[in-house]
Amino acid sequence: MTHDMIILMRNRARVTVTLPEELVRGIDRRERNRSKFILEAVEHEIEARRRQELLDSVANPHPQSEEVAEVGFGEWSEMASQEDEELLDPTAGSTVRWNRGEGWVEIED
Repeated sequence: MTHDMIILMRNRARVTVTLPEELVRGIDRRERNRSKFILEAVEHEIEARRRQELLDSVANPHPQSEEVAEVGFGEWSEMASQEDEELLDPTAGSTVRWNRGEGWVEIED
């Protein structure tokens, strides 16, 4: 066993999950390695939920997000530290505007 394999195994946790027999048979028809199949399914579901949480956050922004949007980029950049300025590339991305109740909306230049 290689060093990398030992590290990968060390970062694993055993979980016991009870599933309906029909579902287990469906897994077995598609994948010989149940753990791999369930791992991929769980990763997919976590990613889908993360995306939905992000969409929900954009649709219902935190009140502090509205305050930052109202301050505007110009004022923010004046207040920002040198470290913060390095986080943004003003030439990248799309031009957007904050619409109350809608969130960020892309606008034509």
